[in-house]
Amino acid sequence: MLVAKTINEFKIARKELKGIIGFVPTMGALHKGHLSLIQKAKEENEHVIVSIFVNPTQFLEGEDLDKYPKKEIADKEICSVAGVDILFMPTAQDMYSDDELKLLAPKVRGYVLDGFNRPGHFDGVLQVVMKLLNLVNPNNAYFGKKDAQQLSLISQMAKNYFLGANIVPCDIVRDSDGLALSSRNIYLTKEERTKALSIPASLQKATQIIISGELDTNIIKNNMIDILNKNVSSIDYVEIVNRDFKKIEKIELKNTIILVAAKVGQTRLIDNLWI
Repeated sequence: MLVAKTINEFKIARKELKGIIGFVPTMGALHKGHLSLIQKAKEENEHVIVSIFVNPTQFLEGEDLDKYPKKEIADKEICSVAGVDILFMPTAQDMYSDDELKLLAPKVRGYVLDGFNRPGHFDGVLQVVMKLLNLVNPNNAYFGKKDAQQLSLISQMAKNYFLGANIVPCDIVRDSDGLALSSRNIYLTKEERTKALSIPASLQKATQIIISGELDTNIIKNNMIDILNKNVSSIDYVEIVNRDFKKIEKIELKNTIILVAAKVGQTRLIDNLWI
């Protein structure tokens, strides 16, 4: 595996790869969720490139940019064992200039849910993903469904800007207790970890209600909120939308996403269920 820490190093290495390229962009602190993306990319492409870059433009003031977990040695080992061809680890100085062009999230889909609670967050996400896709020029790029709104906006960006990469959605990976894997899970104390299980439990409750035949989204949300309120510190949102992120009154089979964002202690966690 080649590790490229500058854009010039990466460009030289990238030219050497011939054939179908799969790309997995990450912010590091890799876990089994990231590994599942890499493994899928290995199965579907001749070569795999992984990037690790904690992108400053997607963090708002007061968020955990400076504290975001970093595990460079472990991340390199994971990528090497997984058979990654190039690991790209640029600096912010390499990726950004003093007077940047801006890429703005759409006015509707980019400013609801996470976009409402974190205004400008998706501007930064789309900005860095556009840069990475242009640098890597992959055939396929792999993104997890846990960041459902991010996935939707990146797919829209690829379509609107006629990008060559095929955006591949990948299923959420969960720990043995049901908690969705996240680099931020490391922040949770043992007690908080137990309380955080109310998040997947609320989604399981939603599943049970839907299976029983109840499709009214308000009833489903109220049941979820009852479970969450007993355990989480605060709820950012519990929302049920269609694939275009528009609120719906009734569950639409094969066109619905149920989303949760909540804080457990000081740690903000997200999770969702695709129906």
